[in-house]
Amino acid sequence: MSNSVRTRPKVGLLALTLELYETLAPGLRQAREQWVRRELLPVLDPVADVTFDGAVFRREDIDAQVAQLQAKGVDALLVVLLTYSPSQIALPALSRTSLPLVVWNTQELFAVDGGFTADAMLANHGVHGTQDLANVLARSRVRFEYVTSHPRDQEATKTLNDFFCAAAAVRRLRTARLGLIGYPFPGMGDFAVDTTHMAATLGCQWVNLPVEEYIKRCAAAAAPDIDKLVAVYRESYDVAADVTDEDLAMAARAELALRGMVRDNGLAALTYQFTAFGDDERTPTVPFVGISRLMAEGVGFGGEGDLIAAAGTAFLNLLQPPASFSEMFTIDFAGNAIFMSHMGEANVAMARTDRKVPLVPRQTPITRTQGRQLELTTSFRPGPATLCALTLGANAKWRLVVSRMTIPDFGPLEIEVPHFKLQPSCDVRDFLTAYAKAGGPHHNAVCFGDARGRLKMAANLLGAEYCEV
Repeated sequence: MSNSVRTRPKVGLLALTLELYETLAPGLRQAREQWVRRELLPVLDPVADVTFDGAVFRREDIDAQVAQLQAKGVDALLVVLLTYSPSQIALPALSRTSLPLVVWNTQELFAVDGGFTADAMLANHGVHGTQDLANVLARSRVRFEYVTSHPRDQEATKTLNDFFCAAAAVRRLRTARLGLIGYPFPGMGDFAVDTTHMAATLGCQWVNLPVEEYIKRCAAAAAPDIDKLVAVYRESYDVAADVTDEDLAMAARAELALRGMVRDNGLAALTYQFTAFGDDERTPTVPFVGISRLMAEGVGFGGEGDLIAAAGTAFLNLLQPPASFSEMFTIDFAGNAIFMSHMGEANVAMARTDRKVPLVPRQTPITRTQGRQLELTTSFRPGPATLCALTLGANAKWRLVVSRMTIPDFGPLEIEVPHFKLQPSCDVRDFLTAYAKAGGPHHNAVCFGDARGRLKMAANLLGAEYCEV
């Protein structure tokens, strides 16, 4: 998958008209196509790369155009009725395609007033066609979204944008490769997963990466690359006075090793079990700095060998970047908040911008390594945020547990782990109770802004349960 800059969704525009009008109203289709190119495509351009090849009105042409768009690898299919169009000519193609569907109920005319004419009515009567189509899609159990807006509306494409982003994220999740270094933390049951089920439902595949490969890659890191990264560390972060160039070089070797493993295995996300590194006495250090920086480039992460969390963090980053892996550690009853942290991993792209992120050594090693273990004690920028946990519910049904949050102005503290707070929109007691009852796991992901609309659409596309708490 990609870096933290969101890749623009690719959308196919299926524009429908009525064959009768080819003889009854010659030139109507061409005029409607001109309107699409003149007004609709410019409105859509800020949110997606749109392919439009002209309106269609025969079943065989609709079949061919939908097949062509799917072959081009678009993320979603946007259906617009430029005039009325009978639903049954489009239903076969729309029921067969695997593309996510959204019907945009829109038109050129903004007002119906005393100057309304028969010609204006002929050019602006797609609404009942969208209702015909929505009815047969629902009867046929075809998932679809439906949006009503005028191109001149201030937020004409907001919901469409959310849908396109959700469709693009789901499409890329279904081809994601996950890497596991070591093995899952023994006894942690909330992220236990049947990887066959994961491949069959989410589409994610995984590869096991030996700790020995990590060690060998650390040793093989090139000196110029190490020196370059050490310079980046010193320039970009507030390096603690007792951190030596040797310490930084070891952290750089670890980052280069991770980068090579991600690149060579085509990984969208990575997870490791930190104690697994200590099983081999040759391990130089734990790659806390490296994974925090890779998350900033869009690589998903899950702690303790959690493949589900790794996929969930990568997915949220695709949906609304940047996103970070995290975990609830301590309740702040007085501040109606939750203290969030982990052993040493957080997306450094989400760090507050009024100071450099401290780069410090762990005073107590988390596992056995040859050298010191450095960490970026990232604290997040304050503002609106969304918490999302991908998990399995009853009967192996995927579930997204989602909550609107606020990141308060907090940190960094003089502690050696990344940390920030989340404030729920309700009493923290009620939130934590509801989260637990919803099956929320102890690993989760956090992004800036309100991503609930996109996550709800994404859950529908995934066939997953959406649970907002």
